[in-house]
Amino acid sequence: MKKTVRDIDVHNKTVLVRCDFNVPIDEAGKITDDTRITGAMPTIEYLIAQGAKIILMSHLGRPDGKADPKYSLAPVAADLSKKLGRPVWFESVPEIINDAVKAKAASLAPGEVMLLENTRFRPEEEAKDSAAQAPYAKELASLADIFVNDAFGSAHRRHASTAGVADYLPAVTGFLMEKELKFLGEALNDPKRPFVAILGGAKVADKIKVIETLIEKADTLLIGGGMAYTFLKSEGCEIGRSLLDEDGLALAAQLMEKAKTAGKAFLLPTDAVAADAFENDAPSAVYEMTPPGGIPGERMGLDIGPETIDIFTQEIKKASTILWNGPMGVFEMPAFAVGTRAIAEAMAEATDAGTVTVIGGGDSAAAVAQFGLSDRMSHVSTGGGASLEFLEGLPLPGVEVCEDK
Repeated sequence: MKKTVRDIDVHNKTVLVRCDFNVPIDEAGKITDDTRITGAMPTIEYLIAQGAKIILMSHLGRPDGKADPKYSLAPVAADLSKKLGRPVWFESVPEIINDAVKAKAASLAPGEVMLLENTRFRPEEEAKDSAAQAPYAKELASLADIFVNDAFGSAHRRHASTAGVADYLPAVTGFLMEKELKFLGEALNDPKRPFVAILGGAKVADKIKVIETLIEKADTLLIGGGMAYTFLKSEGCEIGRSLLDEDGLALAAQLMEKAKTAGKAFLLPTDAVAADAFENDAPSAVYEMTPPGGIPGERMGLDIGPETIDIFTQEIKKASTILWNGPMGVFEMPAFAVGTRAIAEAMAEATDAGTVTVIGGGDSAAAVAQFGLSDRMSHVSTGGGASLEFLEGLPLPGVEVCEDK
């Protein structure tokens, strides 16, 4: 268990907080989804209440180590000021730290907040060699007394601002990081049973380790999305022009055999909605997915069918813990969002009934947000890649550097 800001004295200390403010911003400079900023608020508000002097930092997008106004955190600073009801000092400094930034950091009063410019404007941030990151990490650390990592979405990256600064400052987690580790950790290591894992997404190869981990940990696995067609093909089912991971065919068969040997239920779609084009208004039909049947040659599966929705929903109703990573179909198109929406709604109802429901970030988080159901889940992870690596059982550098209790 990692120390949090609760476990240290922050009063009158300068605290450097790594947040995940990697939010979508439109061409007019408007933030279109502030979920990640909202997620950081409990930590920031706690530090203000405790009389800390607060320096926030984050990356935004992929500026490739160069200052680019398109990736400036200026809109984030404005949004933070509104949310906090107080000014957040910000200056767009291409080098991130200059004399003005140092002077402001040194003159912060308790409860004052400043935000640094995009940490990725410096090439050292993402340098592969930690020695190359070190001067920048040391420069960031020189501004503060304590480092707080609250950026779970970037915790799988060993960057100067996520891990390197901990070489020079005592490091603890923020409340968002604490919450992520609690819900994902308990789902994997101490779930209330039955534990149902729902997996979607495109390629089997992308989630091999996650599937292997969940075969070990979960009681039932429900497989949907693009990856389901590789599993179905390996069983002899026709899948037409559906997404197929050729290299994953043998692996898919092995994973199903592994689940069978472990006595775990591994459920694939029994029907699918398929169309002849990857378009919302393409004519579609439902096809039974039991060998030797399946999807005819020129059509592609874009969603799970009604029978599968019913089967998966029944499993969700039985569960005490549910972990969902990956949509059931092309939820971005209304015509093929039915399966993903049905799973999200079933999980929301399960949450209301006392089931622990955890959304593993990425497209699954985007889907529940699209359907307006985020608030009806026990936890929606802010990390896509970080969630996957955590579920694979890999150590996360941004977590490893934080002190243990």
